[in-house]
Amino acid sequence: MNNSPVDNDREDSEHRARASRQAPLSPIWIVPIVALLIGAWLVYDNYASQGPMITLTMDSADGIEAGSTMIKTRNVEVGQIESVSLSDDRSQVVMQARMSEQAEPMLVADTSFWVVKPRIGREGISGLNTVLSGSYLQLEPGRSDEEARSFEVSDQPPVAAPGAEGLRINLTSQVGNALSVGDPITYQGLPVGRVEKADFDIDNQKMQHRVFIESPYHRLITRNTRFWTTSGIDFSLDSQGINIQVESVEALLGGGVTFGVPDDLPQGDPVSSDTHFTLHPDEQSARQGTFDEYLEYVLLIEDTVRGLSKGAPVEFRGVRIGTVASVPWNFTAPQLDGRDRLAIPVLIRIEPQRLGIDNQEMDLEEWEARFKRLFERGLRASLKSGSLLTGALFVDLTFDDQRAGEYTAETFVQHDVFPTTSTGLAQIQSQVTNLLDKLNGLEVEPILTGLDDNLSTSKAMLEEVRQLTTSVDSLVKDPQTRQLPANLNTTLKELQSTLQGLSADSPAYRELTDTLDQVRRLMRDLQPAARKISEDPRALLFDTQEGEDPIPRAPGTRSQP
Repeated sequence: MNNSPVDNDREDSEHRARASRQAPLSPIWIVPIVALLIGAWLVYDNYASQGPMITLTMDSADGIEAGSTMIKTRNVEVGQIESVSLSDDRSQVVMQARMSEQAEPMLVADTSFWVVKPRIGREGISGLNTVLSGSYLQLEPGRSDEEARSFEVSDQPPVAAPGAEGLRINLTSQVGNALSVGDPITYQGLPVGRVEKADFDIDNQKMQHRVFIESPYHRLITRNTRFWTTSGIDFSLDSQGINIQVESVEALLGGGVTFGVPDDLPQGDPVSSDTHFTLHPDEQSARQGTFDEYLEYVLLIEDTVRGLSKGAPVEFRGVRIGTVASVPWNFTAPQLDGRDRLAIPVLIRIEPQRLGIDNQEMDLEEWEARFKRLFERGLRASLKSGSLLTGALFVDLTFDDQRAGEYTAETFVQHDVFPTTSTGLAQIQSQVTNLLDKLNGLEVEPILTGLDDNLSTSKAMLEEVRQLTTSVDSLVKDPQTRQLPANLNTTLKELQSTLQGLSADSPAYRELTDTLDQVRRLMRDLQPAARKISEDPRALLFDTQEGEDPIPRAPGTRSQP
C-alpha cells in the first residue's frame, strides 16, 4: 500500500530526529563555543572594569585631543578624553571622558579639573614637562559626599585644594580695584592667601572676588577687619604732607590685597566661610569706613576752596573729629537769602567715633544738640593750610569770642549749616586792602616837597663835607705839616737831654735842692707874721701898742700932746 507524500516527510523527520539523538556532538564545535564564551567574558570584564563616563565643559579645547589627552591625579592616569565637541549653543566645548574604576570615589560635587600646560607667571615657569608629552587634565579630589558626573574645567590651577584648611571669603570692589586670579593676599607684608576667582557683576557694576586665607592666618579675619588693595607703591599728597608706602616685590609687579583691624576698633569676633567684605581702594579709605555713625553739616565758604579735597580732615585744635565728604556739594542749589557773596557749599561729617567712643551706644541727637550749644558759644569753621609744600587745606574748628551769641540757625538742602569765619588768608587780604586804602588817603605832595628840601640840604652839606675833605687833604700834603713829626722828635730828644741833666749828682740838681730849702725856711719864718695879720689885720697899718683907738684928725691940724 502506497503512502502519501505527507506521510513520507513526517517519517523522514522522525528518522532524522532519532538519528540526531543517537549521534554524539562533533568535537569541532568545542573550539568556537569556548572562544565565544571567552570573548563574552572579556567583553563583560572590560565593560565591568571601566569607570563611569563623565562630561567636562570648558571655554576652549586648546591642547586637548580626543583619544590621547589623559586625566591624571598625583601624576597617575585615571581617565582619558574620548570625544570633543561643541555645545548646542556653540559657546563652550563639551568633552566626554572615560574614567577608571578607581577614580569613581573621587567624582564628587567639589572635585576640580584644570588644564596643565606650560605657563609663565609671577611665581615662575611651570608645566615644562608637557612640552613633549602634551597637555593633560589634572584632577583634584573633593571632600563632598554628593556624587557628580558633570564638571567644569578651569584654565588656571586652583589656589588651594578644596579640602585645604583655611577660610574662603568674598570681596566686593569697584571696577577700578579689579584683581586677577592668583593675586596675593598679605598681612603686614606676609603672604597669607590668594585670589581664587574674579567676576564682574553687570547689574551692580562691581567686581566680586573670592579669596582663600590659609590656616592658621584665617583666625586674623574678624568682623572689624578691613580689606584694601595694594599697588606696590602708594604715593599721596594731602594736608598731612607726603606719604609713601612700598609693598612687597610681588605686589609691586602685580598688585594684591592686604587687611587689618583699625587701631580705634576692637579685634572683633571671628567670621564664618563665605562672609562678604568691602574691598577699599586704599588704606585711608578703609580706615575711614569704620566711622559709620556721623553728623552731616554744610559749610558755606565765601573764600576760595582751592586745595580742599574730599577726604580732608576736620580738626578741633589739632584733634581730628571729622572728614570732608564732598567739595563742592549741590553747587547748583539756590543760595540762602541775606548773603551778599556767592558761597560754595562743602559737605562735612562730624564723626564722634574718632574720640574713642565706638564701643558705646551713639546718640547722634545728643551730639547735634551739643553742637548747637557750641555754635551759640562761638564755635566756627574755617579753612587753613595743612602743608606749605602741597598747598592742601583742611577744616579747622575754633571758638571766636567775638561771634559768641550771634548764631542763627540755617538750613541748606535739608542739612544744617555749620557757621564759618574768614580764613587766615582772607583776613590778611582784608588787612592789605585796608592798608592800601590808607595809603591812597595820604597827602603825598607835601611829603614829597619836604623830601625834596631835605635832599637839597643834604646836597649842600655834602658839598661842605667835600670842601672840608679837600682842605684837610691840602693840610696833610703841606711840607711843613709833614715836618711836624721830625720837629716833635727833636723836641723830645732835647727834653730827654734836659731831664738827664737833672740827675742827683748834677750841679743843677744840687742848686735846685738848696733853693727849695731856702724857700722852705722863708715860708716857716713868714708863718707867725701871716698868723698875726690873720688875727689882727690893722697890724699892717698901726702899731701894736695897747690903748684907746686913735681919733682921726682933719686935714691941716696938729695933734694935741
